[in-house]
Amino acid sequence: MAVRKFKPTTPGQRHKVAISFDNITTSNPEKSLLVPKTRSGGRNETGKMTIANVGGGHKKKYRLIDFKREKFNIPAKVATIEYDPNRTANIALLHYVDGEKRYIISPEGLNVGMEVLSAEDAPINVGNTLPLSALPLGTIIHNVELKPGQGAIMVRSAGSYAQLMARDGKYATVRLASGEIRRILVTCLATIGSVSNAQHQLQISGKAGRSRWQGRRPNVRATVKNPVDHPMGGGEGKHSGGLPRNKNGVPAKGYKTRNKKKASDKYIIERRKKK
Repeated sequence: MAVRKFKPTTPGQRHKVAISFDNITTSNPEKSLLVPKTRSGGRNETGKMTIANVGGGHKKKYRLIDFKREKFNIPAKVATIEYDPNRTANIALLHYVDGEKRYIISPEGLNVGMEVLSAEDAPINVGNTLPLSALPLGTIIHNVELKPGQGAIMVRSAGSYAQLMARDGKYATVRLASGEIRRILVTCLATIGSVSNAQHQLQISGKAGRSRWQGRRPNVRATVKNPVDHPMGGGEGKHSGGLPRNKNGVPAKGYKTRNKKKASDKYIIERRKKK
């Protein structure tokens, strides 16, 4: 997937960088896998705004994604590679031999016509799903489960990947893209390959209107607000606002909010690298 730059024919085109949709094969999603997606506009059930800078944007329908990959030993053929407005990665439509259709996160290198399989003895090919116990050490993986049968909850965004480092007893050691190294049960499933659309991070929208299309409203700086709206607001003239903190008064910029007695700490061997 290539990156396109534009001639500055308008102010919005001047700095715009877009990705071409060369590997997207259709613009019509599978209707049986679409469900309505309601929008809150950042308001709760009483109508009070609880999340700022959210609202508007183009209508979307949610695509039902198969994160569990529990159709074991049933091969499927890739029918289409599609754009998904609800996530950064592309998705692939699978046609199973028993007639069922499902969407999965499309890995890099998956093309229309290829066959994928979810099984303990599946070939080590892109798009196939196996338990961590059956994967060779050093394999690049995505769509990783944390609990067996839960469905993938890690490594799902565009361009991300993890690497299987070692196995010891009932646990496998996996290095995540952040640099974190953690233990995961070997009975958990993972899919081979890295997530598609790695060029997503190179996109530059070029204009404010594009953010509005995506449902992102303007962000007002805390120091220019009133004290009733933000702890850093108020005061005469320009000022720093004091110690950086969020709307609820929790310190920002490096303040650790993770529970020091969190149960999953024992599974984390090495913390993520600091940027």
